[in-house]
Amino acid sequence: MKKMYFRLLAGICTFTAFLLVWWHWEIIKLYQHRLSVLPEKPETADIITRIHNSKHLMVSAFKDHRRDGAIRVISIIKRQELQKLYCVLCAHANASSRGKGTLRHCVSSEAHVELHTDHFGFPYGTSDILCTSPSSISATNVSISVDPNANQSLKYLPIQNKEMKESFKYSFTVCISNLFGEFNNALQFVQTMEVYKLIGIQRVVIYNTSCGPEVEKVLKHYSKEGILEVVPWPIDKFLKPSPGWQPSLFPGDLHYYGQLTTLNECIYRNMYQSRYVLLNDIDEIIMPYKHASLGDLMDTLQKQHPASGVFKIENHIFPKTQSDDSGRFSLPQWKKVPGLNILEHIYREPDRKNIINPTKMIIDPRRVEQTSVHSMLKHSGPIVNVPFDVCHIIHVRTPLQGLLPKAQLYEDKKLWEFEEKLIPNINRALHESGLLL
Repeated sequence: MKKMYFRLLAGICTFTAFLLVWWHWEIIKLYQHRLSVLPEKPETADIITRIHNSKHLMVSAFKDHRRDGAIRVISIIKRQELQKLYCVLCAHANASSRGKGTLRHCVSSEAHVELHTDHFGFPYGTSDILCTSPSSISATNVSISVDPNANQSLKYLPIQNKEMKESFKYSFTVCISNLFGEFNNALQFVQTMEVYKLIGIQRVVIYNTSCGPEVEKVLKHYSKEGILEVVPWPIDKFLKPSPGWQPSLFPGDLHYYGQLTTLNECIYRNMYQSRYVLLNDIDEIIMPYKHASLGDLMDTLQKQHPASGVFKIENHIFPKTQSDDSGRFSLPQWKKVPGLNILEHIYREPDRKNIINPTKMIIDPRRVEQTSVHSMLKHSGPIVNVPFDVCHIIHVRTPLQGLLPKAQLYEDKKLWEFEEKLIPNINRALHESGLLL
């Protein structure tokens, strides 16, 4: 009798175990498709890669520890042709391969697509493709596919930000989106870079579609120096990018050469590299007016607003059509270099009645999920509007109030305060770039 009882009990346990294993695999198959091993040398994606058999593009992939370790793929989606997409997550056969070698253990699962709300009416827009499969825990590479069973024809992105960090290599990084149109404003760029150094910037990231020969020399100089990272951005090889922000005035597939995509990519690229990230254009300088450096400024602001990670800075126009009459910084050697001499343009336009000045931002990237150009789309914590007299942007460009005479502009010589160190530093950079002999 006891033997029959134990046999029955053993049979029940075996059957129960079988049911549990069967149930486990059936649940997995509801949302995952196991794929074959990839070729010995799977093709690595470039900075921009077309999603196979679609009109969409994928850019880069990052583990987002704030979203339970989901893999976030920064992408460019044709908004009216979005179909079901799949994440194909793979791991290296050798865990110690550090991003090289054969990819194994590939699993696909349905992707969740988050289209950014700002696209300015263009057909293509920035998007996050989120991969939330349990396989994301051990995955080293990811691709996006329209077919859950395809893997042989795919290109794979390395997954970045695998580990969270609480200490950072840099305190301040500037993200500059999109050089294009053979941009060759070399003098202003060098002057701006040298001002950055004096106020505490340690790293600058630029996305480059095209630039002129003198700017190319300057990019090489600062890259060699170590302060600059140049990210190739051949968006014009995939789409017809617009040079503006209004489709009616500047037709194209994508807003401003993909500015929103590069700004978001830069935030995630520097998530665990930099304490703060500045989001501004190449002709803008976020300048503290009551503090000696950006470090002092942010120490003060963060103490006043400990829960905030987004600080909006007003943009103010210094028209390039109005120059200092003294000629103090009209140096003859600089006249040989193409571009604006921002030290000559010391007059600031007044505020326009009933018009709010646009802003750019200093952010804690770990508190930001999605950004637009002048505001955040998804973030945590309150936003701080930094007072104009504490910090504002020096933006030397075409005037917005071009009919105003010089007498109605405000004199602002803030940049002149750096003269002692700034002038020799500019000359040195121009010499080392090969623009001055």
